[in-house]
Amino acid sequence: MTRRLHDRTAVVVGGGQTAGATVGNGRAVALAFAREGARVLVVDRDLAAAEETVGAIGEQGGTARAHRADITVEEDCAGILDAAVEAFGGVDILHNNVGVVPEGNTENLQLADWRRGFEINLTGMWLTCKYVLPHLRERGRGAVVNISSMAGLLAGGDTIAYSTSKAAVHSMTRSLALEYAPHGVRVNAIAPGMMDTPMGVDAVARARGADRQEVADRRAAMVPMGHQGTGDDVAGAALFLASDESAFITGTVLPVDGGFTLRAGAP
Repeated sequence: MTRRLHDRTAVVVGGGQTAGATVGNGRAVALAFAREGARVLVVDRDLAAAEETVGAIGEQGGTARAHRADITVEEDCAGILDAAVEAFGGVDILHNNVGVVPEGNTENLQLADWRRGFEINLTGMWLTCKYVLPHLRERGRGAVVNISSMAGLLAGGDTIAYSTSKAAVHSMTRSLALEYAPHGVRVNAIAPGMMDTPMGVDAVARARGADRQEVADRRAAMVPMGHQGTGDDVAGAALFLASDESAFITGTVLPVDGGFTLRAGAP
């Protein structure tokens, strides 16, 4: 550990996780931030899941609090900042890690699923930024890291709502970066690829009634590096973008995908 986030407070939205065989991106990021010295407010719609992450941080000697919030509720998003200020005195880092994957192409996707995808993947992220960014501006420093997806760089097919909403996250990230750059606040995004996480593998296997290992193997075979990434791979990128090591980087979308988007011809 280099204590890159010593004496800083990080809010990790989506820091719990659904059931699965591996560690999800949000929990991995919360653990990594804490190991590097940050005080972490772990935010999740499922308070028990957030508390599990806090417990894991405590076992490693870190400092964290759990906070329940549903990012589809504006009052909950506003309350995230209040909770961080009450617990730790302020915020230095906002990490957004909530997302859903509505499945369906244009003809069979339901309007309710389209709206839900955008409400969670885009609007909720915008709302957390809306309430935390003024605080960072007043402090004259800070970093926001938004978790997007390589799907935002590719055509959607049967996940058109997911791909479109994630492309919008990229555009929003760049717009926020430009707006807040004069105030010393950086805003970047990470676009994970095929990740061996509960959302990436376990949820897909359950939804399709498939064997988990078969799903994992099929996804790994699509990656030029020959294997999926892990939550720790995303956490490493998030730690870089949240720390002073990336002090002159803002408005970027960083693929963490083992080369997947190279093969796909994404820009």
